[in-house]
Amino acid sequence: MIPITRLYVGQEEADAAAEAVLSGWLSVGPRAAKFEELVAEQVGAKHAVAVNSATTGLHLALAALGIGPGDEVICPSFTFIATPNSIRYTGATPVFAEIDERTYNIDPAHVEQLITPRTKAIMPASQIGLPADLHALKEIARKHGLHLVEDAAPAYGATIDGVRLGTISDITVFSFDARKILTTGEGGVVTTDDSEVAAKLKALRAHAASISTLTRHTSTAVISESYDEVGFNYKMTDIQAAVGVVQLGKLDHVVKTRRSLAARYDELLAGNASLVLPHEPAGFGHVYQSYLVRLTDHARIDVMNAMAQRGVATRRITACHLEPVYHAGDATPSLSVTERVAADHILLPHFVGLTDEEQDEVVDALNAATA
Repeated sequence: MIPITRLYVGQEEADAAAEAVLSGWLSVGPRAAKFEELVAEQVGAKHAVAVNSATTGLHLALAALGIGPGDEVICPSFTFIATPNSIRYTGATPVFAEIDERTYNIDPAHVEQLITPRTKAIMPASQIGLPADLHALKEIARKHGLHLVEDAAPAYGATIDGVRLGTISDITVFSFDARKILTTGEGGVVTTDDSEVAAKLKALRAHAASISTLTRHTSTAVISESYDEVGFNYKMTDIQAAVGVVQLGKLDHVVKTRRSLAARYDELLAGNASLVLPHEPAGFGHVYQSYLVRLTDHARIDVMNAMAQRGVATRRITACHLEPVYHAGDATPSLSVTERVAADHILLPHFVGLTDEEQDEVVDALNAATA
């Protein structure tokens, strides 16, 4: 079976993790601090805060901004369920917006239509590695006095006009789980240029302790922390961070390879009239965490089953507003573009290490299934 993804890790990551274990410092510590420093430098942000997942990073970001019960946060429905879930964690209400049919990212025009006095933030998802239209969303957010909190989970290394994601939105959250551009196994990082928000994030991820664990354990004097509010246990371990430090050094190669594989898919599939291939707007740097195609005249389940029978794995993205946890019967919003895209797309195997022979097999299986 050709999998949907395959890890790009090796002896360097294993050695780094082993070194962390043998150091005696396994929880959040000096390696996590180093990881944060390198991420901030790489994306151009003033601050980076390592967490145990992008989901908790999104929750932490909203909590740091004081968003809670009675508030609304606008987000896309065409995204991983973690996006609206993170809003629910705060007690706020996710309000689902429509997507652009070419980019599959949240539609700024529809976002503006959904703003009410209860709206406190916009949470776009930079879907499958393509940045959302952040400049348009930022203008809307500023116009209405809203926060822009970006779910860039699959888009580490992506760019708009040559600027890497991580500084355009007020707060940006990246994922480092096993299927993302870079990995720490599980893990995430939150970036911001706001020093007050960064301090709040760092405190809240460790039960809102007034002093960090690293500071207390490396101090030559007795220091006692205090707890002034309810926080969370969202810390990244030093083992994960050690792996992350190695992975960060591979970013340029990973992005270049994923873009090259996507270009080869584009070329090989160009003659298949049953498919709509990915679109990359001018000035946007797609990192292709996934390669998404849409089917014009075939049932998705039939195509996915046919490809599975030929040993090729595929996946799909949910329309969150139709999932049982968010479906509200007649009160469920009608999002025609989202529902259409959610019903007719598939994700193909796409990862560093995918060989030409494997890619040819994927293409042959897809062409056969859509003949």
